[in-house]
Amino acid sequence: MGTSNFTWLFFSISGRISRWVYFLATMLLSVIAVIPLYKSMIAPLGSAEYEMWNMIFALVFLGSLWPHVALSVKRFHDFNREGYFAVTLFIPVLSILAFLILCLYPGDPGANRYGRYTNAPQD
Repeated sequence: MGTSNFTWLFFSISGRISRWVYFLATMLLSVIAVIPLYKSMIAPLGSAEYEMWNMIFALVFLGSLWPHVALSVKRFHDFNREGYFAVTLFIPVLSILAFLILCLYPGDPGANRYGRYTNAPQD
């Protein structure tokens, strides 16, 4: 995957992505966030190391918000829905259900208003 494809996948809201790409990209972002969280959990409470890993986790978490939104918007585009539905991922009760729907529900088989192809920017 080239740099432009990587940039498009995680930072652009144009186009569509398949459920498999959505799942893998979301898992990658989650693993990246879990590493500093784990490190802070094993550090002694109140130590400088604990504070450092908590700060790194907070920065990683904040930095991953937009990529999560961009992935979700493109996934909603795949079944011809507006990206505004990605807001459901920020509602605690609905977030798990929305994630499961985005991972399991198949997208439109052909072209739709958000692009001719899945896993590509809008034409």
